[in-house]
Amino acid sequence: MSNPKVVYDGWMVRYGRRKIGRSFIHMRYFVLESRLLAYYKRKPQDNVVPIKTMVIDGNCRVEDRGLRTQHGHMVYVLLIYSKKDKHNRITMAAFNIQEALIWKEKIESVIDQHQESLVANGNKYHSFEYKSGMDSGRNASSSDQESQYSAAEDEEDSRPSLMRRTTIGNGPPESILDWTQETSTLSSQNNHNQAFSRKHWRLLQCQNGLRIFEELLEVDFLPKSCSRAMKAVGVVEASCEEIFELVMSMDGTRSEWDCSFQDGSLVEEVDGHTAILYHRLQLDWFPTFVWPRDLCYVRYWRRNDDGSYVVLFCSREHENCGPQPGYVRAHIESGGFNISPLKSRNGRPRSQVQHLMQIDLKGWGVGYVSSFQQHCLLQMLNSVAGLREYFAQSDERTAPRIPVMVNMASCSAPSKKSNKIQLTSVHNRSQSLDNAAKMMDEYSDEDEDLPIPDEEETKRTAFEEEPVVQIDFSCFSGNLRRDDNENGRDCWRISDGSNFRVRSKRFCYDKSKMPGGKPLMDLVAVDWFKDTKRMDHVARRPGCAAQIASQKGHFSMVFNLQVPGSTNYSMVFYFVSKELTMGSLLQRFVDGDDEFRNSRMKLIPSVPKGSWIVRQSVGSTPCLLGKAVDCNYIRGANYLEVDVDIGSSTVANGVLGLVVGVITSLVVDMAFLVQANTTDELPERLIGAVRVSHLELSSAIVPKLEPDPKPS
Repeated sequence: MSNPKVVYDGWMVRYGRRKIGRSFIHMRYFVLESRLLAYYKRKPQDNVVPIKTMVIDGNCRVEDRGLRTQHGHMVYVLLIYSKKDKHNRITMAAFNIQEALIWKEKIESVIDQHQESLVANGNKYHSFEYKSGMDSGRNASSSDQESQYSAAEDEEDSRPSLMRRTTIGNGPPESILDWTQETSTLSSQNNHNQAFSRKHWRLLQCQNGLRIFEELLEVDFLPKSCSRAMKAVGVVEASCEEIFELVMSMDGTRSEWDCSFQDGSLVEEVDGHTAILYHRLQLDWFPTFVWPRDLCYVRYWRRNDDGSYVVLFCSREHENCGPQPGYVRAHIESGGFNISPLKSRNGRPRSQVQHLMQIDLKGWGVGYVSSFQQHCLLQMLNSVAGLREYFAQSDERTAPRIPVMVNMASCSAPSKKSNKIQLTSVHNRSQSLDNAAKMMDEYSDEDEDLPIPDEEETKRTAFEEEPVVQIDFSCFSGNLRRDDNENGRDCWRISDGSNFRVRSKRFCYDKSKMPGGKPLMDLVAVDWFKDTKRMDHVARRPGCAAQIASQKGHFSMVFNLQVPGSTNYSMVFYFVSKELTMGSLLQRFVDGDDEFRNSRMKLIPSVPKGSWIVRQSVGSTPCLLGKAVDCNYIRGANYLEVDVDIGSSTVANGVLGLVVGVITSLVVDMAFLVQANTTDELPERLIGAVRVSHLELSSAIVPKLEPDPKPS
C-alpha cells in the first residue's frame, strides 16, 4: 500500500436500506486507516472525497451479523458502530467468509490500539468475547437486540473503563443440543438432553479413512426406531472456512461430496445464524420398495474464537413445510458438523471434521429391517470422506463464494389449507438473480445506513421482477419440434439459464461467477437442415422465424451451427426480443464490426446425458466462437445471423466426428452470450439457452433458400 496510514483496503459489499425502504447491495472500495474507516465508489486516487467516513476509536464495536440472503446473493455481514453514537454506523459484507474475517480482524486491531492508548493513560480496560450459548434463552439474535452485557457497558460509562464486545450470534435455539460443548455445559441442560452429557463412545468401525463412533448410552425417552448417536471423524486437507462453506451449501455442489443429498431449499431465514431448511435424502436402500425420506429442520451455526465452526441440526415442524407426497418425513434428534483447525502439513491447511447424526428414518423399513437405519446413517456420515476427496482432487485454493440457497416460498404466499412446498419457479429464481445484478450498481449514489430490513421485506424485494413483455410464440415455427418432456427425443426445449455460470458483477475483482438467470431473448423456433452444400444466410428463407419476427417489428438473433460432411447439416436457433436496448452490450455487438464480434461471441456447451468420452471431449468451458472457428455475420433487417462453420477448426471437427456418431444418444445444452470484459458491462447476461435431446439425422430437411440478392 502506497499510503503508510492505510492498514487495509479492498472491494467489499455495502449492505443496507434506502430512505424509501428498499434494501440494496453495492460494490464499494473500503479503506481502513489508523483512525478512519471510509469507502468510495472507485479505488481512490489523489484527493478523492469518500462517500462516507467513520472515526475508529476505543468506543467502536464490530458485530457479526452472520449470513444474509439479499437479492439472490448470500453475504457475510459485519456491522461497525460507535457505542457513544450508535447512529454512526457502517454495514459491510463479503461474498466469502475469509474476506469478512480479515476485515473484522483488521478493524478490531485498530480498536485495540486505541484501547492500549487508554490503558497507557491510566484507564482500565476489559476485553472479552460474547460467547454463543451464554444467553441462549433469548429468542432474537444478538445481532438484532442488545446483548445482556450492554447494560454492563452503560454502567461503566461513569468510570474510565470500557468493555469491547464482538458478537458471534445468538446461542442455538432451545430445541438444539450443542453436542460439541464440554460435559459441564451439557450437564446443565434439561433432563431431555442429559443423555448426551456423558461421553461414552466406542469405535464401531473404520471405513474410507474415517473413524466411525457409536454412542454407548441407552436412552428410554426416544422411540425404538431412533438410532443411537453416531459420528464420523476424519481429516480434510482444507481450511475450516472452505469446508464450512461447502457444508452450508444446499445446491448442486453438495451432491459432489454428499452422496445422501438429493436437493434442498430454504424454508425460513430466522437470522444470520439460524435457518429452517427442507432437505431430500438420496438413500439407495431398495428404492423400488422403500419410499424416499425428507427432512425439515433448524440449522444453527457459529464460529468459535479458535477458528473452528459448529453447525447444528434438529428437526422442527414448519407451517410452510408439511408432509410431501411420496416422501416419509424423517426426524433428526441431534446432528451437525464440528470443523476444527489442525496444524498445516507440507504447506497445506488441514482440518478435523466431525459429523454427528442421531436420526429416526421412520416408516416400515426401520421396524422390519434393523440394518436399514444403520446402512442409511453410515451413508450420510460418509460425507466426511466425500469432503476429503473433494479437496484432495482439486488444486484450486481460491476463496469460494458463500453458497446461494434457493428459497422454498414463491413470491405469492402459500395457502394455509395446503402444506405442499411452494418451490420457487425457474423463472422467478433466475429473475431474482437478474434483479440482484442490477441492484449491485457500483456507481449508485444511495448509501444510507438505515436499519437492515426485516425478513419479510427481504423476501418481498428478492422476488420483485422486471416487467415482462410477452411475445406471441404461436406465429413462429421450425421443423424440429419442441417437447418440454424430460424424456423427449428428437426435439428441443428451453434450457434453464441458471444451469450456466457467467461472469458476475464482481468478476473483475475476484473472478467470481453466478448463475446465468433469465436470458435476454426468447427462443421461439429451431430448424434442422441438411443439404449437399453448406447452408449460409438461412434467415433469408421466406416464412422462417426471423422473417416473421421482422414483420412484427421484433429483433432476432439467428445462430446457424454448420456441420460439414458428405451431407452438410445446419442446426439453426432463432432468438427473438421486442427490441434492442440502445447502449447495451448486446446492441453494441449487433451493430459492431466483425473484429469486435469475434472477440466477444461466446458459447457455453454442456452434455448432461451422453458417454463419458463425449462429455469429456465437449466439456463445459466457455468458448469464444470467433477465436475458435470461422464465423460469418449477416446483418439483415431486424436480425443478425451468425453462421458458425464448425468444420473450420481441426480440433472442433475431430470432436464433431465423435459427436455425430452417437448423436441419437446425446442430450446437449448450449448457451449463447456476449462476453463482458469491463465493470460497466458486467454482469454477463445470456442471449438464450437451449437443450437438444437425442437428435435424429434422418429428421433433417432440405431447406428452400432464396438466392442472396446481388450487391448493386
